[in-house]
Amino acid sequence: MKTKKIFSKRLKVSKNGKITVRVPGQNHFNAKESSSGRMARKRKVALNISKRTRAKEIGIK
Repeated sequence: MKTKKIFSKRLKVSKNGKITVRVPGQNHFNAKESSSGRMARKRKVALNISKRTRAKEIGIK
């Protein structure tokens, strides 16, 4: 099965194998957001998926 490229481009794999992803919904409508809220959205979040899904969908073992 081929890797889903659009999904794999949104991920970053750390040295220890953790997968991080951007928080969705942060591209616009940020004018009324507090500064702490904006900064919190810039951080990466760990993605918890099973090993089977990771191997099948992303191509990472």
